[in-house]
Parts: sequence; structure tokens; C-alpha cells
Amino acid sequence: MMAPIEQADVWLFRLLNHDLVHPVADDLMVFLTNGRLSWPVFILVALFIVARKGRNAFLLIFFALLAVGLADFVASGILKPLVQRIRPCFALDHVRLLIHQPHSYSFASSHAANSSAVAAVTWIYFHRGVLVEKLFTALMILYALAVSYSRIYVGVHYPGDVLAGMVIGTGSALFIYLLFSWLLKNIIQPRQMRQGNSAHG
Repeated sequence: MMAPIEQADVWLFRLLNHDLVHPVADDLMVFLTNGRLSWPVFILVALFIVARKGRNAFLLIFFALLAVGLADFVASGILKPLVQRIRPCFALDHVRLLIHQPHSYSFASSHAANSSAVAAVTWIYFHRGVLVEKLFTALMILYALAVSYSRIYVGVHYPGDVLAGMVIGTGSALFIYLLFSWLLKNIIQPRQMRQGNSAHG
């Protein structure tokens, strides 16, 4: 017998995958959930960072790649083999499966984790910027939400998988940001100051 939380997860999955659907949305959701779409989006983010941050762009891009790598590792490398949750398309009857899906585990969604990590990095560095930066931040958040929702719509993830992935992606970005900030404040800047004092001494 399923626990109440799992029952609610299944109920919400059926609502989003079977009831709140429309043929017009099917193609859009398949397009959004396609992993090949991720690279053009990441390249667009990288180009935007270069255009807005100049010489500091490459460090920020490296930071974004670390955040995505950490999010993907936690979701796919740790949680999926640890939890071993069967995907809804293989565990439930009458699922609308819109894509080909190999037999891999469901919890947590790496698509949601990775897209949320990119959105979180964008928010951290651009949400207080000029209008174009705020608009780009909003666009990346909407993209992450759409990708995450599409995983439920096409039948390969429960809402709980997606929510966990979003938390992992956002948390990974914040962790890497705090780590970078600590290293900059406590190691890199003091070392630069010592080198500068030595040069003038």
C-alpha cells in the first residue's frame, strides 16, 4: 500500500499527464523535454554571459558548468541508484508516454536539476541587473519550469521527481556560489593582497 505522499504524487501525475493535456501541447512538450535542446540553450546562456560580463565571463561559465555537473551527479549518480524508483510509464497503467524512454530510474529528475541549476546561476548574477538582464533571468526561469513540467507531461517522471530535481539544481548553484565566494574572500583575495604588498615592499 502506497504512503499518502506517494498517493498524492501519483494522483497529481495522472492529473497532469492524462487530464490536463491538449494535442497542441504534445509537440511542444516533446520538444522541450528533448535533451538535444539543452545544448543550444546552454550556448545561448554562455553567449549572454560573455556579452554582459566581458573578461569575467569565463569564470562565471565555469561556475555554471560546475553547478550543472554537481546537480546531475546528485540526481543521476547518487539518488537514482539509491532510491531506485520505477518511472511512472513503467509502474502505472494508462500513462500517456510521448517519447521513447529506456528503463532507468525516476527519482530525481536530472532534466529538472540541470535546467534549474542554469536558471539559478542566471538569477544569482543577473536578477539585480539592467532590464535586459532581468528579462533574460525571467526567461531562463520559465525555461527551467517548462522543461521540468514537460517531464511529467510526457510520462517519464512523477511531480515529486521533478520537484526534487529543481531543489537539487537550485541548491547546487547556491552551493557552488557560496564555495566560490568563500574561496575568493578567504584565499584568493588575501593571496593577491600579500603579493601586491610584496611587490611594493
